[in-house]
Amino acid sequence: MVDARGYSCPVPVVMAKESIEKNPGADCEILVDSMVCVENITRFGEGKGYKVSYEKQGEDFKIFLKK
Repeated sequence: MVDARGYSCPVPVVMAKESIEKNPGADCEILVDSMVCVENITRFGEGKGYKVSYEKQGEDFKIFLKK
């Protein structure tokens, strides 16, 4: 799980990228606190061949990247 809350883009995208590079082929979950981050990580994940979904959790969002 990557906790990218409190960071503005592109930092959450970079954190997601580092996580999937350390664990190639593994699923990844990222916590963010803005819809802009959800949109940017969705574009990044889909570009890398992941199926992307998210759910709202209070004020935050949990993004799921699945291979």
